[in-house]
Amino acid sequence: MSKLNTSSSELDLDRPNIEDYLPSESIQEPHEKLRLRDLLDISLTLTEAAGAIVDDSFTRCFKSNPPEPWNWNVYLFPLWCLGVVVRYLILFPTRVLVLTIGWIIFLSAYLPVHFLLKGHDKLRKKLERGLVELICSFFVTSWTGVVKYHGPRPSMRPNQVFVTNHTSMIDFIILEQMTAFAVIMQKHPGWVGLLQTTILESVGSIWFNRTEAKDREIVGRKLREHVQGANNNPLLIFPEGTCVNNHYTVMFKKGVFELGCTVCPIAIKYNKIFVDAFWNSRKQSFTMHLLQLMTSWAVVCDVWYLEPQNLKPGETPIEFAERVRDIISVRAGLKKVPWDGYLKYSRPSPKHRERKQQSFADAVLQRLEEK
Repeated sequence: MSKLNTSSSELDLDRPNIEDYLPSESIQEPHEKLRLRDLLDISLTLTEAAGAIVDDSFTRCFKSNPPEPWNWNVYLFPLWCLGVVVRYLILFPTRVLVLTIGWIIFLSAYLPVHFLLKGHDKLRKKLERGLVELICSFFVTSWTGVVKYHGPRPSMRPNQVFVTNHTSMIDFIILEQMTAFAVIMQKHPGWVGLLQTTILESVGSIWFNRTEAKDREIVGRKLREHVQGANNNPLLIFPEGTCVNNHYTVMFKKGVFELGCTVCPIAIKYNKIFVDAFWNSRKQSFTMHLLQLMTSWAVVCDVWYLEPQNLKPGETPIEFAERVRDIISVRAGLKKVPWDGYLKYSRPSPKHRERKQQSFADAVLQRLEEK
């Protein structure tokens, strides 16, 4: 939590002015009466709480901003209706057909390669990498993906890892169609989990459950082993640990920055002109998220492969993580906030609550002594 305190200046522009939301009479009351502003001045904790009620930067990281309606008059409404007909009755069935053909081609080639080339690991892995890239290309085609890649394509080298900001699970698909990454990802249920444990494990991907402490230890060990392998696929990690709405970046987990290897940043920025690519897993299944993309006009985004970074002398892993986050945020035009993305899945710890309670009690006692 000390990190949150040291980084609080980053939120100055985001923090609302509480007095703008207070009634004028609460500010202009005579001095002998208790004013609401005096109550807020008792403790920084109360000020932060009031600010969170008005508008907090943490929640905004995980909100999907709906597009402004444009079909508001008699001239535009018919065009909007025509667009709905084209997207749902022409584009969507065509995209489903394309994706179905892609799966037929992929499975008819993948199954023989996977089971019949067991004794030829080098050839089998090479073919499996190409097939995984192929099926990801079909996925991107099914959204009419317009993706522009900037910078040199990643290569297979030991002692390097790739990190990127995270907006949706489609981040992985967009990157995978160019390079067969091995990815570290949360284990998902349903058909996505089936693909994880079958097809994606063939490229060396690693799965975990964020609620299991043992999984973290196992992932850490596998991560180190994978990075050291010269013939392993490039390793891709989403250090934020959760999907953010592509306006902000939350804190990067320091684990990957403690490996002592080269870190290669990747920045992804989506253009929301046709659809918002942010996936809110609490409100929408991944299947519905894909349907939303497939019924839009197109998914437009830019991907930048940035200059590799190494730990500098005297630099801590946390500082290294923040430096890499700075590079990604600047390139993609994202705003940094000093929040841990895992707070979305958990409640504040008892120690944090006790510190806040103690801080509030000390402020009240100090105020009473002044009176």
